Amino acid sequence: MPRTQLTVYRHDRRKRALITLVGEIDLDSAPLVHTALVECLRDGIRTLDIDLTPVSFCDCSGLNVFLHAAQKAAEVGGTLRLHHPPPTLGLILDLTGSQFLLLGVPLGCLSSPVDGVPDPATAHTPPHPTLPLASLLSGDVR
Repeated sequence: MPRTQLTVYRHDRRKRALITLVGEIDLDSAPLVHTALVECLRDGIRTLDIDLTPVSFCDCSGLNVFLHAAQKAAEVGGTLRLHHPPPTLGLILDLTGSQFLLLGVPLGCLSSPVDGVPDPATAHTPPHPTLPLASLLSGDVR
């Protein structure tokens, strides 16, 4: 079986980094993503923007790496946001309900309207308060 190809590009600007991933993120390549994100945090980067536009595939091992890195970033007062996830990761984010942790989607905007009709139960509900990521990942409910 051929080895998965993944390339990581990092562009820093003060305490912010744009990480562009190119290729596939799976069990074989997830450690490379993990290492790149941990190095950013170790270097003092506090805002991690992950561009996934050129990623053709990402499975749950990639999701695990992103959730772990987002938790570590939150612990040091930082943030991690995914931009343009591939369809496979989009589906996993939807199935796990973790969009708000990684995409910056407000808690009140998680479900999309069916056939363009908003859910009347939530149509006039104000957005939910933002909870600290570290609390959410550790199971603290407020």
